[in-house]
Amino acid sequence: MPKEVSHPELDDVPLAKVLSALGDPVRLYVMGVLADGREHVRSDFTVSVGQSTFSHHMKTLREAGLMRQRMEGTRCHVSLREEARRRYPAVLESVLAAARAERADAPAS
Repeated sequence: MPKEVSHPELDDVPLAKVLSALGDPVRLYVMGVLADGREHVRSDFTVSVGQSTFSHHMKTLREAGLMRQRMEGTRCHVSLREEARRRYPAVLESVLAAARAERADAPAS
C-alpha cells in the first residue's frame, strides 16, 4: 500500500511561510522546474546538494503548500500545486521571474 503524503490546506499556511520557503536558491530552482506545470521526479533536478538536504528542501516546499507530492512505488513525483498558483499568482510569478533573470545574468560555470 502506497504511503500517503499529507499536504496542508492553503488557508492554514501563512504568507510568511510561503515567502520563507521561496527564500532559498535550491528551492527557487525547484520551483522554476515545477513552473512548467508537469510532474517531475528526482532525476529532473540538477542540484549540488546531498539527497537528505534535497529531501528537506522538498518537504519545506510541500509544507508551505507550494508543491504536491505523490508516491508511486519507490518513486516520488512532485508538481506545483495549482491551488498555490491561483492563491498567490503575483507572488509566484514575480519570484520565479526574478529567479530566471538572476540565473540568466549568472556567469557561466
